[in-house]
Amino acid sequence: MNPQIVLIVISFYFLLLFLISWFTSRKVTSETFFTGDRQSPWFLVAFGMIGASLSGVTFISVPGEVGNSNFFYFQVVLGYTLGYFTIAKVLLPLYYRLNLVSIYSYLEDRFGFWSYKTGAFFFILSRTLGSSLRVFLVASVLQLILFDSLGIPFWVSVLITVGLIWIYTHRGGIKTVVWTDTLQTFFMLAAVVVSIKLVGEDLGFSSIKDYFQGVSSDPRSEIFNWDWKAGTNFFKQFISGAFITIVMTGLDQDMMQKNLTCRNIGDAQKNMFWFTVILVIVNLLFLGLGVMLYLYAETKGISLPPKTDELFPMLATQHFSAFAGIIFVLGITAAAYSSADSTLTALTTSFCIDFLEIERKYPREKQVSVRKKVHLAFTFVMFFAILIFHWINDQSVINSVFVVAGYTYGPLLGLYSFGLFTKWGVKDRVVPYLAVAAPTLTFIISSNSEAWFWGYKFGFEALILNGLLMFLGLYLFRKKS
Repeated sequence: MNPQIVLIVISFYFLLLFLISWFTSRKVTSETFFTGDRQSPWFLVAFGMIGASLSGVTFISVPGEVGNSNFFYFQVVLGYTLGYFTIAKVLLPLYYRLNLVSIYSYLEDRFGFWSYKTGAFFFILSRTLGSSLRVFLVASVLQLILFDSLGIPFWVSVLITVGLIWIYTHRGGIKTVVWTDTLQTFFMLAAVVVSIKLVGEDLGFSSIKDYFQGVSSDPRSEIFNWDWKAGTNFFKQFISGAFITIVMTGLDQDMMQKNLTCRNIGDAQKNMFWFTVILVIVNLLFLGLGVMLYLYAETKGISLPPKTDELFPMLATQHFSAFAGIIFVLGITAAAYSSADSTLTALTTSFCIDFLEIERKYPREKQVSVRKKVHLAFTFVMFFAILIFHWINDQSVINSVFVVAGYTYGPLLGLYSFGLFTKWGVKDRVVPYLAVAAPTLTFIISSNSEAWFWGYKFGFEALILNGLLMFLGLYLFRKKS
């Protein structure tokens, strides 16, 4: 694919983002940066959250993973619906009732100082690793289709990538992100729909019925796996999907910060309902695209790449038409930035509110300066994390994201579960040690599960084990409130 065309497309895309940033960042305050003045229309939040939830991992990794595990990922997606229902009915009412800016301040009210700081720390760790993995995937693709041809090394292209995010979010914060995510979600969804149509035409599909039959008749479209030993067993995947959603959305400052910009709890719950419906449909589209990509490669006699994450980028840039390649570039660029921009804002918010206590310890005239320094610092943290993943990653990124989440979000799951479903207090100073012990034990158990538990292999449900161990630890060190 012509690198000059790619550069023009990306430049046009960023021009739109900068225009949105300019319009939304006028007359901003620290409250605007953190909460959007709680004036965001719920339908914009719902639509924009699709892009932030999917990211480049869904855009590239989910279609490619079909070659390894069929449609089994959709079992996880079905579990998402239960998780989002729990968020809408349990967590959102709590957050709105307490009028929270950072959702982790709940832990201080419920348990104490160390629990609060532990929760905030594990969010920062989780989001930094998870979002860096997502951006790493997309940065690798952009390196392949653009920067390599320009002679620009990977570390420079990553610096450019995170630097551009910093430029358009450092002033408006979450208010800007709500609007840029809407634009980015539109480009991402348009890209997958157009890709499906163009690939289908090459395969001879002329109607919706042809598309449905072509995908459903392929053995890779198998959705359910009932083998209880397998990591992709339905019950493991469904239950894991529910818990993954609860922790990666409901206990995640990044995703909840968008919901908390809605005008009231009713709008936030409507946002969550429609977001869930659209997300299920979109994931099914991505899986269907995955089958079609493999059919296309087989029909054309194209050799498959060594990594499944490379399938879609390779076909789009080397075998599809120029128009299809442009659509792919727009989609992958939107996917990269829809996740990373909100992450930088959420990390900045959490660190400023939870650790620096910016609203209490700093005079109003200094708050903006402090916030900007923190925002820039997290930009560099993400930059270095991406480089580390570039050096060590050797598996499908969709799996890497959930593996990381299983270890880093587990303590949060245990803390919030104990807080919401029991009336006990805890010995607050012990909580940080429990938060380290739970994932450590989880790693030991999951690494030896096949030998210890008659061939049982842990999948994404390691998150549940982690949360349960944290819950048990809190129970052992409980105190009557």
